[in-house]
Order: sequence, then C-alpha cells, then structure tokens
Amino acid sequence: MPPWAADLLALAACVAAFLLALAWLGAGRLSRRWKPDPPSAPEDFGLPCQPVEFASRDGVPLVGRLIGPGGGRPVVVFAAGLFGSMDGDTALALPLVRAGYDVFQFDWRGHGASGGERVTLGVRERDDLVGAVDVLQARGAKWIALLGFSMGGAVALRVAAADRRVACVICDGGYVHLAHALEGFARSRLGLPLKPFVWLVMRLAEVRLGLRLAEADPLPHVGTISPNPTLLIYGSADPFVPPADQDALFGACREPKSIWRIEGAGHRDGFERHPEAYLERVIGFLNESRIGFRERRE
Repeated sequence: MPPWAADLLALAACVAAFLLALAWLGAGRLSRRWKPDPPSAPEDFGLPCQPVEFASRDGVPLVGRLIGPGGGRPVVVFAAGLFGSMDGDTALALPLVRAGYDVFQFDWRGHGASGGERVTLGVRERDDLVGAVDVLQARGAKWIALLGFSMGGAVALRVAAADRRVACVICDGGYVHLAHALEGFARSRLGLPLKPFVWLVMRLAEVRLGLRLAEADPLPHVGTISPNPTLLIYGSADPFVPPADQDALFGACREPKSIWRIEGAGHRDGFERHPEAYLERVIGFLNESRIGFRERRE
C-alpha cells in the first residue's frame, strides 16, 4: 500500500470517528430535558385554574392544570410541541374557555415540571397523553377533544386512533414522518441536506432510548380514527412537514376529515398569522364535533 493510501485511510477513519461522535452528541441532545417556555399562567389571562398531578400510563409522574370554570363542560386537551412546556400555548386557552370549553394543559415527560429525564420524540409520550385522558375521565369529563401542536399533533393522532374516549382531534403541524421533520430541522438550521447524518443520529438516539423512533409516526394509525372527526392544520411552507407528507396523512385519514392548508405559513404559525380565522376553524370544528357526538350517542 502506498504511503498516501495509508494517510487517506487514516484521514477517513478520523472523519468517521468525528461524525460518529457528533451524531452521538446530537442523539443525546434530542433526548435530553430542555428548559421550559417562559412562564405564562392562566391567571395572567384572568382564567380559573386547578393544578393537577397525575401519572403517565407507564408510571412517569406528570404535572398539568385544568383551566376553566368546570361543572361538566367539554374539555380540550392541549398536547404541546417538543422541547417546550405547557406555558407556550396558554394564550390559546382564553378564547376556547370563552367559547364554552375547559382546557387541560400538561407537561410531557422530560419537560417543564413533569418527571422523567428523557424525551422520546413522541413514542412514549403517547402514554403521557393517554394518562391525561385517564385523569379527566376520573374527574367526570364526558366529552374530550385533543388539540396537538407539532410533536403533540402527531401524538394526538395516534391516541385518537386507539382511544375511543377521544371525541375528535385537531393536529396543528404534527409531523408525519419523524425522519422528515428532523431532516427539515437540520436543513433550516444549517442550510444543508443532511439526510445520512440525520439517519445516523436517529439510530444512535434509538440506542440511547432503547426503542424504535419510527413508532412515533402517525401515518400507519390514522385510518382507524373514524367515526370521530379529524382536522389537520398545516402551513404550505412548513419546513418540517412537506406538502407531500401532509397529503399522505390526509389521504390516510378516513371521513369525517378536513384539512386547512395556510398559504405561505410555516410551522404551526397559523394562530399567529391569522388568529381570527384560526379560532373560527378550531372552535367551529369543536362545535360541529360535539353535535355529531351527541347524534351518534342518541
């Protein structure tokens, strides 16, 4: 072997070791506990609130709050996005409470005030959301809807597909394929197509977590949500959920279903861009779902 070939092999080995170490660090960053969103309490909006402590289906201690006057009103469960906390969506609770709905917020495992040190990118978070439905049912809730944002949207779809206690589901910006979402995240941050590197990061994250991240993808499950209604909300320029993924998800859902694709919008910024239209869609969908729910029960 010529000397230059040996040097080239040594360089390639160094580059591979560097990329592997970088991917290992990236996998750890994906699954670690992050700082919560800035505090945003319901009381800041003049809303009554009850703190609630409960457990995920697999036993992780979780913290949430029930916003609204109670008294048997229908409940909308907010499923927050990745790496934030329940405080990030509190402003949206006010118009829903005014429209006649109580709102239940909670922190995922590894987020905010809840227990757990590892984030599973939507896989085990399914147990967290089912635990939230459990505690609401135990408190006497008769009608429960899910409103999920980003990762929470993907989790909400999976839960609605398996849990008949869920009357309807709204997915705002939920990923369809976690791999595509992470590729879009890398592209938006670095401006580079990093598909092979993202693949490596995901495989190492699976080693760290001891699970398959593909389990988080909602696409194989949404066909069983019917007869409960589904509303999908996406931006046409969402960098994490390309239009092809949005179309595939909508096509896999069964009726009754609807999709609102907001022209020019990015990732789950519909409420910020068009607050009146957003509330009209969301509250109108919830109201129609309640009517249909009553009709199916009669």
